[in-house]
Amino acid sequence: MFSFYFNIGLAYLIIGFAVALVSYFIFKKSVLGNFIGALIIALIGSYLGGVLSYTFKGVIDFLSNINNSVNIFPPLITSIILLWIFTKVSEKYK
Repeated sequence: MFSFYFNIGLAYLIIGFAVALVSYFIFKKSVLGNFIGALIIALIGSYLGGVLSYTFKGVIDFLSNINNSVNIFPPLITSIILLWIFTKVSEKYK
């Protein structure tokens, strides 16, 4: 049982890290706190998306699953949205 939740948590961690890398280094988004700020917000968004995924499981069952255990789209979408909002807020305070 531990490995099941560990794998899900690890997948969300990798998704959040990848979103932060792409947003900060490839798209060159200005973020308060630089890369660390982007990473924290993307990780929060990724885990929040995972929670929303399990909460609204009936609504998003049609999304594909990886290994029939991790639905990657809700954490990916939520971390991107949260990081986008955070970059918009960061631009006002720089």
